[in-house]
Amino acid sequence: MAGLAVRLRALGAEVRVCAPSDEEFAKLLARVGVELVPAAEPVRTLVTGAAPTAEGLPQRAAAMVAAQYEAVAAAAEGCDAVVATGLVPAVAGARSVAEELGVHFVYVTYFPTMLPSPHHAPYPLPLHPLPPGTTDNRELWELNAHSFNALYGPGINAHRMRIGQPTVDDIRGHVFTDRPWLAADPVLGPWQEPADLDVVQTGAWILPDERPLADELVAFLEAGEPPVYVGFGSMPMHGSTDVAQVAVDAVRAQGRRVVVGRGWADLGLTDDQDDCFVVGEVNQQALFGRVAAVVHHGGAGTTTTAAGAGAPQVVVPQLVDQPYWADRVAELGIGAAHDGPTPTFESLSTALKVALTPETSARARAVAATIRTDGATVAAQLLLDELSR
Repeated sequence: MAGLAVRLRALGAEVRVCAPSDEEFAKLLARVGVELVPAAEPVRTLVTGAAPTAEGLPQRAAAMVAAQYEAVAAAAEGCDAVVATGLVPAVAGARSVAEELGVHFVYVTYFPTMLPSPHHAPYPLPLHPLPPGTTDNRELWELNAHSFNALYGPGINAHRMRIGQPTVDDIRGHVFTDRPWLAADPVLGPWQEPADLDVVQTGAWILPDERPLADELVAFLEAGEPPVYVGFGSMPMHGSTDVAQVAVDAVRAQGRRVVVGRGWADLGLTDDQDDCFVVGEVNQQALFGRVAAVVHHGGAGTTTTAAGAGAPQVVVPQLVDQPYWADRVAELGIGAAHDGPTPTFESLSTALKVALTPETSARARAVAATIRTDGATVAAQLLLDELSR
């Protein structure tokens, strides 16, 4: 979203970003001079806190609709368009604001399998697992629509009634619209046709990062062969009590040094050996071009950044879109998909052996040359063109 905001501003538009109040988001937007209107509680609180009970999920969804509606209403005053992404209840709240203001609304997702298609299955929703043995994608998406209605419908429709808007029968269609945008690279995350939705694939929205790497990190990189980066971003890795130790041991077993990304799992050094270096917030665009491989959770941003840098990847997927990105990395031959969310020394070593081969490295460099960097520009121009019409 920051990448889109910067490109819109370069084309002469005024932009506000309404995002959760996490310190990371505030610093990011401040760095590029984009106005932030804080929305609701920090994402980090949601991710790292206790998981809601089955009974509590619908209530949490209902509260999120209302909170997001209030925040976006404040942010969107005087605006001509609302572009929304994220959790379904939050997007529903944003769409209600757009309806109320009578302005253009765009829903965007960062991975293809969020959207209904005969070419892939949906990801399982909380409390609504996919039925075993059912392989017909259209049937699975029909069940998915019912799950959307059951999980999110009561809260969304109760809020719409409170603010005087009509209720909706198809929650998924209401949130996604009939012309959603897909902000994913067409090589890394292609949208397959024919499909039922009129999907607009813009390419990934990349915010160029010009920050230099810290002197201490540069010195570490230059002190030996390229290390392996290990970091799991916003994933707390609750299922892995010793994930830092497992990762460091597996990388060392391949004869490599390690750069550990602290992230929301709060990874750190496992001993005082000089073959490990810990980083917090870092310019991944600059760092990933200088490492032998990237071990990560498979978020859309990290996967795209590593692919663009030509770095082989090991994806340890945790949830939602991450299994999709793990599969794409393996299918493209630019790395390995770890089997499951909980790495062991043996399983991670197996994946690293694939990622660190010369063949994988060569393939990663070849694919990097095809990754587009103009997705945010394409999207910004498209949005302004739609508004002018």
